[in-house]
Amino acid sequence: MPETSPQPQYTLRERLLGLIREVGKFGAVGGVAFLIDLAIFNLLLSADTESRVAKTISMLVATTVAFLGNRFWTWRNSRHTHMARQYTLFFVINGVGLGISLACLTITHNLLGDVWPVLRTQAADNISGQLVGTALGTLFRFWSYRRFVFPADVDDGASPVTSASVTRS
Repeated sequence: MPETSPQPQYTLRERLLGLIREVGKFGAVGGVAFLIDLAIFNLLLSADTESRVAKTISMLVATTVAFLGNRFWTWRNSRHTHMARQYTLFFVINGVGLGISLACLTITHNLLGDVWPVLRTQAADNISGQLVGTALGTLFRFWSYRRFVFPADVDDGASPVTSASVTRS
């Protein structure tokens, strides 16, 4: 009978440190993508582009940057399937994130803006679409990327983080 070595069992401390590194990398990639999103969004608003169209365009560009950063840095050691499949799934998940941002923007700009015109300003659009919408969407995206787009190689439940994220990266 061939001898197989069992999957390593990680201590709680190792798992926590791996998760902290993973969240840190995800946050750094997301931070860069957020700045790109913010810059393009405001540039388009300054060019009199409708706010939801501006948000859609800025998020599409930022999503491409985020995919590349997450695939080739954050989860570079995770199981990778066909790149087109991952890219498509990444965009579908980001579509939900976009929906969250657009819902926040629509609620404040269009619904509440009818009652309080101050909520139709560029500052209010940035708070609702960029801050609140992005924060809610980020929680959903982290869980979804980790679970569906860049799943860990370990399937036995030994570690909730990728095996490579426990080692120094």
